[in-house]
Amino acid sequence: MQHLQWFPGHMTSAMRMMEENLKAVDGVMVVLDARAPRASVNNKLAKLFQNKKVLYVLNKCDLIEKQDAIRTVKEFAQEGKVTVAVSAMDKKAVDLLYSKIFELLKEKLERNKQKGVFKPVRIMVAGIPNTGKSTIINALCGGKKATTGNKAGVTRGKQWVRIRELELLDTPGTMPPAFENQTLAKHLAYIGSMNDSNIDFGDLAFEFIKETSEKYPHLIKEKYGLTDLSLPTLQLMEAICVKRGFLMKGGEYDYDRCATAVIDDFRKGRIGKIILD
Repeated sequence: MQHLQWFPGHMTSAMRMMEENLKAVDGVMVVLDARAPRASVNNKLAKLFQNKKVLYVLNKCDLIEKQDAIRTVKEFAQEGKVTVAVSAMDKKAVDLLYSKIFELLKEKLERNKQKGVFKPVRIMVAGIPNTGKSTIINALCGGKKATTGNKAGVTRGKQWVRIRELELLDTPGTMPPAFENQTLAKHLAYIGSMNDSNIDFGDLAFEFIKETSEKYPHLIKEKYGLTDLSLPTLQLMEAICVKRGFLMKGGEYDYDRCATAVIDDFRKGRIGKIILD
């Protein structure tokens, strides 16, 4: 598997912009992907936000089992991270996020009230690419205010969005400058937080099948009609090629089509509810 790394030039500018705008906000909302919660935590950002109130939002919880979401929130809480599990597509998420934001900033709001200051709460929304930051903002807005997309790097500049008594600063997705843990880097590649054009999908799917056939054998068997997961990973890919009809002239296996299909199946939740870390 290739060494995974993705930190394009605009991310350096984004980090600088966030640092410059921190003084203008009351708190920070860091959006994580529930399927890869550990991999989604950018320690570089965590250090940047250490003097601010931070709410970690475990987004896309509809793609993992409820008990995994509860466990992750509990583990994060034990680490001192205030965390809430939501799906931006669920209308209940809006009320939950509002209550958590104002609960987090309760002391500041009380101080403002005593001073006779009534102004919108300003929150910076941050995270790695493709975790659903803009989708969360649009859910809070009740309409499309922030730019969204299903690939990494859609948001490039900052966007201020006003929602009732909230002002949200949407920021570009930013990755750590370096990945010491390549397992977590793979998980980010699986969920689409890296630029797909920089990744060998054949290698990526190979690693995904190897990992998930060990962690979620029942899901892989059921999805692809496999019977023997003890086979070498390449033979499992070949079995998937046969089951899905990914064959070229002469009966050769079309590994590329297989790889693209498997990763897409995972990203769209078609394999089942999977948490990677």
